[in-house]
Amino acid sequence: MPQQPAAPLTDPRLRPGADLLAEGRALARDWRLGSCPFLTEQAVSSEAAYKRRNPPGRIMQHAHIGFRNVERTLWAIAEVHGKCRDAGVTVDRFGITLDWSMGYPPDLRAKATRGTGIVLNGPEDFARITHAAPAAAHFGDFMLGLPGAVENTCAALAAGASSFGNLGQYFTFRLPYWNDDVATTEATVTALGLLAAQDAEILVHSNLDDGFAGLFLDMACALGMVLIEKHIVETLIGTRVSHCYGHHFSDPLSRAAFHAALAQVSDSPGTMIFGNTVAYQSSAAGNYASLASYLLADILALGRWPLGHAVNPVPVTENLRIPDVEEIIDAQTFAHRLAEHAPFYDAVFDWSKVQIMADKLVEGGRRFAAAVLAGLAERGVATDDPAALLLAIRRMGPKRLEALFGPGAEGARGRVPLIHAEWARELTHKANLWIAGQKPLPRPIRVCIGTTDVHEHGKYLVEQALEGVGASLADAGVSVDPETLVARAAETGADVIAISTYNGVALSYTKAVLAAMKARGMALPVIVGGKLNEVPRDSNSGLPVDVTPDLVALRCRPCADLDQMRQALLDIDAQDR
Repeated sequence: MPQQPAAPLTDPRLRPGADLLAEGRALARDWRLGSCPFLTEQAVSSEAAYKRRNPPGRIMQHAHIGFRNVERTLWAIAEVHGKCRDAGVTVDRFGITLDWSMGYPPDLRAKATRGTGIVLNGPEDFARITHAAPAAAHFGDFMLGLPGAVENTCAALAAGASSFGNLGQYFTFRLPYWNDDVATTEATVTALGLLAAQDAEILVHSNLDDGFAGLFLDMACALGMVLIEKHIVETLIGTRVSHCYGHHFSDPLSRAAFHAALAQVSDSPGTMIFGNTVAYQSSAAGNYASLASYLLADILALGRWPLGHAVNPVPVTENLRIPDVEEIIDAQTFAHRLAEHAPFYDAVFDWSKVQIMADKLVEGGRRFAAAVLAGLAERGVATDDPAALLLAIRRMGPKRLEALFGPGAEGARGRVPLIHAEWARELTHKANLWIAGQKPLPRPIRVCIGTTDVHEHGKYLVEQALEGVGASLADAGVSVDPETLVARAAETGADVIAISTYNGVALSYTKAVLAAMKARGMALPVIVGGKLNEVPRDSNSGLPVDVTPDLVALRCRPCADLDQMRQALLDIDAQDR
């Protein structure tokens, strides 16, 4: 698979980290942590203080609200908190997903393509969220790690939020048509300087699964990223980093072991343990089994190592659509009741196996972190400068980092992971099972593949499957602009363009690809897989709708699974002949 050249690890345009932190501290003279019902009713200085005060054995709970409409979001927060409280269930914190357009600097947001998240305009809008219920408001995605980090952080801070994310996104997320990683780095470090200058203990949230840790083949490298982020945020900047994980941990042993490893290397309160949403592949009734499986592991681990994380009971309809309020309440009630049952399972859980895996993760993670810092220093990176270090790690990318510095031994096909990441193991197994039942393609069709967002796992599965049946691949990368995807297809002589999409832009992105081809005088077949939905511009609900018929009308091939993808390639080959 042809690879594109790596970017240099340093950039003369990047301002020194010390100057950026000083700029953030200067902003702190005007932007301080504001008040909100959560802080006043709980009589705490921050969410971190609340978490440190939490009684041993009590399991905190996190609810995620995914509506696009502000008014509906406010109503949902109040409704979920109130009805759960009346039923004896405490929802300690609410997660709000900002729209990706919020990641741009303010002057560019109005022109940006909307995603499926919520748009908040200034401190007043953020304050409406923090005042919707006396629970901690968590602003995770599209805050830190993006070019609009400073403005968003100021607004949320003034509104009383004391947990800010998502640092993991800095390493992996790229906004459409935004290629200035220097400006992104400067905004991120300035915002971190602002947070470090607050009197209260602020949590810098990093969802490991959204960063490089979610892309490494070795779980030990994921634990190593915890140490690297701690070095940057805590040692070099002087505030607290709070780690979240869980999307891609389906095995109870690995979930518990990663938590145990985290307890060995961090004393910062965690934000939440995310639900294992990739396990939701059934009906609502079937998904309850997956919900119970990961929640029980999380609750038991928190009982043994109370790190401050809240559990995240994801509603069982998540794989079908954005969950409604009653479904969120049902999931929270389920988690509360399971937490009452969980202590009885502690005696039957083999904690020795958990500890063995945790120790292996810690040992490998420490070697990886040390090797990364030493290796970057050897390559001219100022590892005592948070801005320079962040930029170098981002530009090196997860594959190169793991190949150069991973703790696993060198093998015939790269480093052998100390502990295989579950997502890679599961997807490779799935691909191999599928390949075993297929005949090779009649010829090595060249497929140029890219994603509309940062999610690589669908792309990884497709790549494994395509190579297994004899296709030739050209990798256009993730979060790739339509014009860049088309240029890559032209450069590599591709026969087909394949789009993997999960962020609610399936139709508009495909149209942009077709337009880019037309501008070049190209006419390649296009196949599209993933979440084939989009929020209509005139939508009152803010909910995404299926756009499969629209893709068909554009003469593209929507593919719901690998079988449909293979058939599409066979049809394309037959037409070419």
